[in-house]
Amino acid sequence: MRRILLLTVLALAVAVFAETASAGGTRRPGTVGRSRTPMTSWHNWYYHAAWGMPVALVVPPTAELQTKWGWGVGNTQVVPIWPQFSRNYPGPGQYDPRLFKPTPPWPSHTDQFGVNYVRGPW
Repeated sequence: MRRILLLTVLALAVAVFAETASAGGTRRPGTVGRSRTPMTSWHNWYYHAAWGMPVALVVPPTAELQTKWGWGVGNTQVVPIWPQFSRNYPGPGQYDPRLFKPTPPWPSHTDQFGVNYVRGPW
């Protein structure tokens, strides 16, 4: 009876390990979100108070996740950092300050400060 129980547990452990490995559990660092990058913007819709526009905080290419803090119960998120910039700099882009909101007098989330994490491709 013990042998059957032990073999069953071992078979389940092997199946779970194989599922994790095939689902990307052992992926290389820096490979998160390459297909999503062209579809998303690198900033949110708030500008940094000192600069008057959103600020990109470039993080190492091995950083994959960031923590976004919110004031309140259950308002903390761990989200991926999407790579946005390529090696070839295309030049300054269009910037319309009317599209962005200022930091509110009483901010309720770290997104409202206008600093955005961005991973470089190098």
